[in-house]
Amino acid sequence: MTLQKKDAVEVFAAGEKGRGLRTTKEMQAGEVVFTEASFAAVVFDSLYLQVCHNCFRRQANPHRCAQCKFAYYCDRTCQRAAWDEHKLECAAIRQQGRAPSENVRLAARTLWRMQRHTSKVSDGQLTTLDLLEDHISDMAPEDLKELQVDVQKFLEYWPRKSKQFGVEYISHIFGVIKCNGFTVSDQKGLQAVGVGIFPNLCLVNHDCWPNCTVILNHGKIELRALGNIAEGEELTVSYVDFLNVSKDRQQLLKQQYYFHCKCEHCSKGIKDDLMMAVKEKDGKKPSAELVKEVTDFSVQKLAKIEEARTAGNFHEVIKICHECLEKQEPVLADTHLYLLRVLRIASEVLSYLQIFQEAAEYARRMMEGYRKLYHPNNAQLGMATMRAGVIHWHAGLIEAGHGMICKAYAILMITHGPHHPMTKDLESMRTQTEMELRLFKENEHVYHSMREAVLSSKPIGGGKVQ
Repeated sequence: MTLQKKDAVEVFAAGEKGRGLRTTKEMQAGEVVFTEASFAAVVFDSLYLQVCHNCFRRQANPHRCAQCKFAYYCDRTCQRAAWDEHKLECAAIRQQGRAPSENVRLAARTLWRMQRHTSKVSDGQLTTLDLLEDHISDMAPEDLKELQVDVQKFLEYWPRKSKQFGVEYISHIFGVIKCNGFTVSDQKGLQAVGVGIFPNLCLVNHDCWPNCTVILNHGKIELRALGNIAEGEELTVSYVDFLNVSKDRQQLLKQQYYFHCKCEHCSKGIKDDLMMAVKEKDGKKPSAELVKEVTDFSVQKLAKIEEARTAGNFHEVIKICHECLEKQEPVLADTHLYLLRVLRIASEVLSYLQIFQEAAEYARRMMEGYRKLYHPNNAQLGMATMRAGVIHWHAGLIEAGHGMICKAYAILMITHGPHHPMTKDLESMRTQTEMELRLFKENEHVYHSMREAVLSSKPIGGGKVQ
């Protein structure tokens, strides 16, 4: 049964998945299916000092709200633009003396907006927040306890002069946030900086190998087609990273979103064998005992790597990565998840330390594995390819670097579109590396001499380790 239409999509009954969205016309790869502004959104607690509370851009010296002293903005223009959303929040923070958690702030912003507009703010909104699933009946006891704490904190924060809502309805809003909250990224799309509610996006069901991707572009989310989509086909996005074996993805989806994934890739375990593959030599595989020894060793070392990275001890990170790779390389195939995780961390940290030659080798090997596992138009594959290209560029490997940057640009043109800031930056990189490659092919000696001169006068930054 069709429930409602908007532009190129319509809501339909999707069987045991509940409601879903499908197309009303054919879509091409890279085409924007729909755009949507958030119903409500807030900056993460951990980043409230660094990110504009209006446009979610990262700022070195943001402008602070003089009244609540909690909200920060790019400048007074952003502050004025945010005032309608912030004024009630501002008064509530001043009344309480401090800002509550991001979940409580998002619930409050949601209910203030509903107070002004009801739970449907425009004809383009295909559903109301009342109709979104909260999955409270499916929650584990510990999740219910957290929700109850949030409700209590909300009641302490919510002003008496605002419209009052019952505990049951407030609980519903927190359930919707837990199951349907979508992370909001900064202007470059590189880091999640907040969380928001996007009602139309909430109707798009999950698939581990989806036909769409979601990107934040100039303050709105865009649902973009990853390939050609037929008229009447259901639209899907992936709620989790594909680089986990089926049972782990299913477990994560069950814990976070309260459903058992039955998509084709999970049902058939597609690519699970590659993600857990081992090396063969002369047609022989290593023994099960050796594989178990190496995988157990990898799990332990990955935990220690994370500890060292969190502590900022990057040389220790590299030392442990080397130990891990020495054990893994004779046994695990180039698509094994544990090997790929170590290669990724090693390439990132070595790049940060400006040890670019070694970083490039690890990045190259990582990309060989990624390309065998990810969807060819996966946004994470595009970003990883871009980072690998930049590392090769910094290492002076201009041919490989330019090739990777071109491949990344082709992916981002589909996943992000030509007007996204990341795509524009990548286009600039592509132009720069193309010029350098031309010079390299004309006279390799002159190219390296010029490059050395530039490096000796101005060090090249190595990027950020998160």
